[in-house]
Amino acid sequence: MPVWTRMGLHATWADADGGPKVVHAFLPRDYDGWRMIETWDTMGMRATRSDDTVLERAFVPDKYIARILPAGGADNYIVAMFAWALLGFGNIYYGVAQRAMDLALPGIKNKKSIAVSRSMAYHPEIQHMVADMALAFDPIGPHLDRVAEDWSNGVDHGATWPAKIVSGKYHAVEACWRIVDKAMEVSGAAGMSRANELERLFRDARCGRFHPTNTFLVHEIVAKTALGIDLGEQPRWG
Repeated sequence: MPVWTRMGLHATWADADGGPKVVHAFLPRDYDGWRMIETWDTMGMRATRSDDTVLERAFVPDKYIARILPAGGADNYIVAMFAWALLGFGNIYYGVAQRAMDLALPGIKNKKSIAVSRSMAYHPEIQHMVADMALAFDPIGPHLDRVAEDWSNGVDHGATWPAKIVSGKYHAVEACWRIVDKAMEVSGAAGMSRANELERLFRDARCGRFHPTNTFLVHEIVAKTALGIDLGEQPRWG
């Protein structure tokens, strides 16, 4: 946040003609009407500095209004922004998972225990965990690459596109969390030290579930798509 040049806004226009609409716009940094409050005091992602930005009578001219759509609606512009953001998030956690493995695996070969005659690399349960890490890691890249390539090449997945996009990000984040968690375990107590990079990766990996889209929305999108339910349709009980 301290270095943004354009801030993306998504504001509700509650009393618009024809019903509520969402205004998608960009506010240049050198415009008036905004201020930043340093609220970013988090478990992970500390370097991103995503402090709160408060808008106070900020004015956005028409040229910076990207779209005005019915609430719950989307077009190719919105889906494209959605696609590259989520696939970007997925690749970040792909990198976190790779780094956790790069840190944890070499150390296992040199780790000793009074209960084994050779290094912990020969311990069957350690091998089992390492296998789980590798099995979780291998599908991340191909999944993200396939979704990105299909999007770039204009493959027509129709109404299933949102589900495909959120699925790629979701699988990357969940696999990353499992890998980093196991990397901490096979590394032993040393991973808890703030001097150990794994401690930071462990905190950062947990943040993936807070990045859009969260697990609740992912499951809603995927389920509604599979069942043929309009994504904008609200649940009705009774």
